[in-house]
Amino acid sequence: MAELRITQIKSGVGGKDYQRATLRTLGLKRIGQTVVREDRPEVLGMIRTVAHLVEVEEVK
Repeated sequence: MAELRITQIKSGVGGKDYQRATLRTLGLKRIGQTVVREDRPEVLGMIRTVAHLVEVEEVK
């Protein structure tokens, strides 16, 4: 499976509770922070939930 590099580009402040919880579950705490996660259906669903707050690129 491929890996995804997920970077938070916008703040979760002012967002809905479930969106802030999703950012925390992904491991993102601040703007500019980057995490690497596997390309799994669960992770893709979380990314879809906060797509407007994160930037995603595939790691080769």
